[in-house]
Amino acid sequence: MYKVKVYVTLRESVLDPQGTAVKNSLHSMNYREVTDVRIGKYMELVIEKSDRDIEEVIHELCTRLLANTVIEDYRYEIEESVAQ
Repeated sequence: MYKVKVYVTLRESVLDPQGTAVKNSLHSMNYREVTDVRIGKYMELVIEKSDRDIEEVIHELCTRLLANTVIEDYRYEIEESVAQ
């Protein structure tokens, strides 16, 4: 089995109003050293081993459902041998 950690973030060219709101809130709490905030998504998937390439499976999952590839980028980490 594989444990896959998927990180989805807005592309740099896309405005992030939620991140801006968080940054402004931090500034109002006197955390002026924070210069930028970008909000994203984090997901953990447990995937059984199969005859398909794990990288291919993850790529399909991300492009078909987990990320809007028009405005979002994704990256992932794979951990092997998850005991259940």
